[in-house]
Amino acid sequence: MNHLNALESKSIYIIREAYEQFKRIGMLWSIGKDSTTLLWLCRKAFYGRLPFPVIHIDTSFKFPQMYAFRDKYAKEWNLNLIIGRNEKALKEGMNVKKGALACCTALKTNALKQVIDKYKFKALLLGIRRDEHGIRAKERYFSPRDTDFKWDYKNQPPELWDQYKSKAEGETHIRVHPMLHWTELDIWRYIQREKIPITEMYFAKNGERYRSLGCMPCCHKVKSKASSIDEIVEELRTTKTAERAGRSQDKEQAYMMQKLRSLGYM
Repeated sequence: MNHLNALESKSIYIIREAYEQFKRIGMLWSIGKDSTTLLWLCRKAFYGRLPFPVIHIDTSFKFPQMYAFRDKYAKEWNLNLIIGRNEKALKEGMNVKKGALACCTALKTNALKQVIDKYKFKALLLGIRRDEHGIRAKERYFSPRDTDFKWDYKNQPPELWDQYKSKAEGETHIRVHPMLHWTELDIWRYIQREKIPITEMYFAKNGERYRSLGCMPCCHKVKSKASSIDEIVEELRTTKTAERAGRSQDKEQAYMMQKLRSLGYM
């Protein structure tokens, strides 16, 4: 079994285990490369047809290309798409000018809470990786959240010898992370092998491209000449630039990210 096959096999096992344990489960789809790869894995796990909803938390500040990509493939792949928006916060004028912590909490974390409360999800699948950010390295494959949706990063269940805490014990829900063991380079090599569709924003134009996608005010291009997946793979083999270097630094600082995730941020 080669490296990509081993990654895929472990992820699909975790996806199926999560579905077996939690029938009220959904998958978060941010439209980025990682969550789209997770969506691809979920479709493979269930032979092309998902038995659970796909959730997009829409802050209303995503790029137009991301909305177009979402709508195209939600229809093409026959997804049960749930779009979650914190309409009250948006009507009150919430935006990044109020501060990254306030904006992310209102438009992402609280919007997600509203979706979980409405649909009574017991588990959520997310496409995060340990190598993406230092705080995410503290995560587990099956990570419990309490009644306030908070993540206790100081008290995570051990996962030794691939034994997972895949049963809820009074927690509001479990976050399931089937791709923790992947790297950014793994993602792109898998996209390359599987021919996974991906938004064109990742490909360089005029010497710049997006390496990580989120809301428009918080994302910036990085210098790059990589205009194809082959070129992205080659670039990642040698670059020393952090993956999230193009994201707003006030949010990406370790303390801020830890604070956001402890409050329930994706």
